[in-house]
Amino acid sequence: MEALLPYLVVLGCLGLVMGCLTWCARLIRRRGATGGGLGAALAAYEEAFRATSHASHHEIRAQADRKDPIESPDRWRRRPRKRV
Repeated sequence: MEALLPYLVVLGCLGLVMGCLTWCARLIRRRGATGGGLGAALAAYEEAFRATSHASHHEIRAQADRKDPIESPDRWRRRPRKRV
C-alpha cells in the first residue's frame, strides 16, 4: 500500500487542479470575460502558425459582417417560362 501512496497523491492533486480549472472556466464563460483577449491571442497564434486557418477565419468574419445575404447562383439563372 505504501508503494501506491505517491501515485494516489499525484492523482488526487491532478483531479483537484482539473476541478479548479473547470470551475474557473465555467465562471469566466458565464461572465463573458474571455471575449476580446482570448480571441486576439488565438488569432495571433493562427496567423503565425496556421496561415490558411487565419485566412479562413478572416473570410468567415467578413461573411458574418455582411449586411445583405448574397443570393444563391440558382436565382441568377433565367428559368424557362411555363406555357399555359
